[in-house]
Amino acid sequence: MVDPFDRALARRADGLLAEFNRAGVLDAADVHVAQRLCALAGESDEAVALGAALAVRAVRGGSVCVDLAAVGADDPAELPWPELPGWRAAITASPLAGVPADGGPGWAPGKPPVLRLDDSGLLYLDRYWREEEQVCRDLLQRAGNRPPRGEDTAALEAGLQRVFRRPGSDEQRDAARIALTQSTTVLTGGPGTGKTTTVAGLLALLAEDAERSGRRAPRIALAAPTGKASARLQQAVAVEMAHLDPVDRARLPDPQAVTLHRLLGFRPGSATRFAHHRGNRLPHDVVVVDETSMVSLTMMARLLEAVRPEARLILVGDPDQLTSVEAGAVLADLVEGLGARPDTRIATLSTSHRFGTEIGALATAIRAGADADVLALLRGAVPGIEFVDTAEPSAALRAVLLPHAMAVRTAALSAGARDGSALAALDQHRLLCAHREGPFGVRHWNRQVERWLGDETGDNLWAEWYAGRPILVTANDYGVGLYNGDTGVTVVEGGQLRAVIETGSGQASFATSRLADVETMHAMTIHKSQGSQAAEVTVLLPGPDSRLLSRELFYTAVTRAKSKVRIVGTEEGVRAALARRVVRASGLSARLRA
Repeated sequence: MVDPFDRALARRADGLLAEFNRAGVLDAADVHVAQRLCALAGESDEAVALGAALAVRAVRGGSVCVDLAAVGADDPAELPWPELPGWRAAITASPLAGVPADGGPGWAPGKPPVLRLDDSGLLYLDRYWREEEQVCRDLLQRAGNRPPRGEDTAALEAGLQRVFRRPGSDEQRDAARIALTQSTTVLTGGPGTGKTTTVAGLLALLAEDAERSGRRAPRIALAAPTGKASARLQQAVAVEMAHLDPVDRARLPDPQAVTLHRLLGFRPGSATRFAHHRGNRLPHDVVVVDETSMVSLTMMARLLEAVRPEARLILVGDPDQLTSVEAGAVLADLVEGLGARPDTRIATLSTSHRFGTEIGALATAIRAGADADVLALLRGAVPGIEFVDTAEPSAALRAVLLPHAMAVRTAALSAGARDGSALAALDQHRLLCAHREGPFGVRHWNRQVERWLGDETGDNLWAEWYAGRPILVTANDYGVGLYNGDTGVTVVEGGQLRAVIETGSGQASFATSRLADVETMHAMTIHKSQGSQAAEVTVLLPGPDSRLLSRELFYTAVTRAKSKVRIVGTEEGVRAALARRVVRASGLSARLRA
C-alpha cells in the first residue's frame, strides 16, 4: 500500500511519472525536475518526461547518463516501459533535445538542449554530455603531445636503474619508464603497490632530465580530492623523497600537496568553476593527482581545462575502490578507454608491499569476487584477519571499541596535546560502516560508544565536546587551514578543551569554538575513510538486503587496514557484498576507444 505522506511521493504527478514514482523507480525530486522541464519546453509526451526523470535519477545515483535499452533491468518488470524505438524517436524529436519548436513559457527557439541522446542510446542531461565530450577531447589532444625531455636515452635509463634500485622495484621502474614517454599517464595499483614510490622517483628523473637539458627545474603540483588524502600524499611523497640519493633530493622542492579545489583556485560566486581554466592555466609543468578514483566527471573536466597542454599529468589511483560520491567513474573509464588506444599505455602496479600476505590475499579475493576464497580466509584463523559471524554485533563491537575509546581518552587527558599521543592512539583503530543511519550506521555507533564511555567513566558525555572525542572535519575551511577528511582528538590543554588535528602541514591545535563543520568519529563511513589508514580496522557489514553493500565498498574498507582487519557481519552479508558491483552508466570509455 502506498503511503500518501511518503516524502518520496510526488503527489501532483500523473501518468507515467506518477506510476513510476509510486513503484519506487523515481523519487519525488526526479519527477519534479522532469515536470518543470517539460512545462518550460511545452513538451507533453509522457515518454519524454519519463526519460528526463530517469536522466535526473541517473545523476543522483552516480551515473552520468542512462542507457535506455537497459534501464528497466533492475526495476519492476510489470511497469509500462515505453517501446525503445518509439521512445528514442520521441526524445530525439523533443524540444528538450534541441529540436526547434514552439516551447512553453520561458523557452526560446534555439535554446540549448536539456537532453542529449547519442547513437548508442545513452541519454544525458546536457551538462554531463558536454563534460564527457570535453574530457574525451582534452585527453585525446594531450595524447598527441610529446612531453619535453632530453635525448639522452642512456642517461634516462641509468637514472631509472639508480632511482629504483631497491629490491622489488621492477614494476615501479617500468611504470616510470611509461610515464616518461607520455603527457598523460594513468598510474594504477592497489594499496601498498608502490604508487607513491613511483611518483617520487619519476619526479626525481624529470628534474634530472630538465637539468641535463638546460631547462629550468619543473614546477610540480601535488593534489588529491580531499584534505586528508592530500595530507597523506604530502607525507608519503616526503618519506619516499628521503630515500632518494642526496643529489636527486636536492633537485626537488619540499613536497606541498593541496586539495584539487585549492589547486584550481576559489572563484567568487561559483561552486563549479575555478580561478584556473582554459584562459588562465595552471603554471605547473607536472601535475600529480592522487586518489583519482574519487574524482568526479565534473572535477576532471575542470582539471583538464586548467592544465597546460605541454604539462605532464599523472593520475594515480585504484580503479577497484569506491568511485566519487558525485557523478562519474572517471578512473575506471580512463583505464578501460585509454588502455585500448595504441598511443597511450596504462602504468599498472600489482604487487603489494604494505600488507601481510593474508590481508593482501583477502583484498585480491574480494576484488575478484571469489566467494570461496574470501570465506576461506575469513574462517581460516589466519594472522591479521578476524571474522565475527553475527547479526547482533553489539557485544563484539563493545569489546573492541570501548578499550580503544578509553585509550584515546586517557591520552587526551594527559600529554596528548603536546606529544601527539592522542592522535597516535586514534590511528590505532577505525570502525568503518556502510551506512550513516540505522542500526548499522555511523550515527548509532557514535552514540553507543559515548554511552559505553559514560557508563565506564561515570562522566556525562551528552555535551558536544568532551575529552577524548575523536572528530572528523566534514568541510573545507580555508580560514583555519582545515580540509574535508582531516581527523583529530579533543584534548585537555591548559585546563581547556582544544581540538588537536592532523593537517597537511602537521599537528595543529584549535579552540573548539573555531570548528563548525566537524562530527564525532568513533565510527566513520567507508566512503569517508578513502585516503586514510589505521593500524587495525573493524568493518561492520549490514544485512544482505542493504542497497549500499558492494564489492567495491568491501574492498575499500578492507584495504584501509595496515596490520589487521576484522569483519563483523554474516556470511550472507559477505556474499551479498561480493555479488554486487557498482555499475555507473557512462560513455567516456567508449568515446576514448573510438
